[in-house]
Amino acid sequence: MTATTPAEGLAPNVRGALWMLASALAFTVMTTLVKFLGADYPPALQTFYRQAAGFAILLPVIARHRGAAFATTRPGILLFRSSAGTIGLILSFYAFQKMPLADANALSFTRTLWLVPLAAFVVREKVGPLRIGAALVGFLGVLIMVRPGAGGHFAIGLPALAMLASSFLFALTITGMKVMTRDHSPTVLLVWAASLGLIFALPGAVLAWRWPAPMDLVLLCVMGAMGTVTQACYIQGMSIGDAGAMAPIDYIRLVFTTLAGLVLFHEIPGLPTMIGAGVVVVSTLFITWREQVAVKQARAAIAMERALSEAP
Repeated sequence: MTATTPAEGLAPNVRGALWMLASALAFTVMTTLVKFLGADYPPALQTFYRQAAGFAILLPVIARHRGAAFATTRPGILLFRSSAGTIGLILSFYAFQKMPLADANALSFTRTLWLVPLAAFVVREKVGPLRIGAALVGFLGVLIMVRPGAGGHFAIGLPALAMLASSFLFALTITGMKVMTRDHSPTVLLVWAASLGLIFALPGAVLAWRWPAPMDLVLLCVMGAMGTVTQACYIQGMSIGDAGAMAPIDYIRLVFTTLAGLVLFHEIPGLPTMIGAGVVVVSTLFITWREQVAVKQARAAIAMERALSEAP
């Protein structure tokens, strides 16, 4: 008889939810360290440590698979994805250093909104009026949060613009991943992203280099490792549970980062931030739900066509 762990007896969506919660906790630890270390270590240098940690974690995979881990027929897209991802990471670290954690995290969720126009123009997906309307409502939520010309700590500025640009770049990497996963394994994409990300982060790190104190080095390594743990737990949660059920759980990050900002940095989100974040969350959840419906309808149509073709 094969022994089973308590987690294996849980429903898939429950196990997936636990992985998503672990991802949110790891993300909160990472962003808290980004902000805490930001006074002494610029975003480009922090990005280098983040990429170095991811590469180190994947080294056993690279050593085991060797050439197969880098097998690709479209290196151009991989180069573009990694360069966009590295720049996006630098911009997001800058925003997390300069803005309250809750505010920066709320703006980071706009990557789902950017995916709607990118899906239409890059992947050539059919985007219906409901998804377009939800994206427009979501961007209205962004305007509520940044409220151009208004006073307060979250008025439009370079940090907010940096996070919006970062979200757009991350949406580009996700779109590229959708294209590449048609004929590339996730392992190949991870290996290329980690390897190229480390290379692309190196020039900025050299320009901003300073030798860290021993304790700072430990914290920088933990920060980098938490970034990789965040991705790994997120992928695991999405693969085990239903994507439509997992997406809402990811927004627990807003709660965790708000608490971390309040307790550690005495940051209190303003009312416009909370209202705008709520609008963004609702609109992105609706977009996620519509995508799940579209996928199920496409699968049903394919199954119907197959059944009709096999009928006598």
